[in-house]
Amino acid sequence: MKTLGAVLAGGRSSRFGSDKALAMLDGRSLLDHALAALAPHCDAMIIVGRGEIADWPRVDMGPLGGMAGALIHAAGAGFDRVLTAPVDCVKLPGDLRALLEPAPAFLDTQPVIGLWPVAALSDLKAMLENEGDLAVRAYARRIGARAVQSDFVPPNVNSTADLDRLAAS
Repeated sequence: MKTLGAVLAGGRSSRFGSDKALAMLDGRSLLDHALAALAPHCDAMIIVGRGEIADWPRVDMGPLGGMAGALIHAAGAGFDRVLTAPVDCVKLPGDLRALLEPAPAFLDTQPVIGLWPVAALSDLKAMLENEGDLAVRAYARRIGARAVQSDFVPPNVNSTADLDRLAAS
């Protein structure tokens, strides 16, 4: 099975106060950290929400819009599934892909980090078109995804104070 890695980088960063993807940590942007953390688990990588891969059906749909954009791209490029992570996820467990096998599954502590089958794209499109509950956990319930427990809790950067704490650790 071919796995496409997708860093979700289309958010407004409203809690952060500036473009979170470009915020610096240890001399590299959060986007660069997220790409480096996710790449070992995937056959190829994309960034969603900037440049060529857009959120679907439009911006401001939250993580599900980014996931839909990634799944649409994956379907057109011959991938079977997409491994997603948010742009502020600078560290991931070394056994991430094994933890999430078989798809669909997500990390219980951060559901945006998940392994999503391309075959479940129609369910995601239906949710986004309806604009009801747009939580990742709602999508996970809809497609029967497993919540996976892990001792590793990925850092989550929602504010500059969170970034400062991460830099100090």
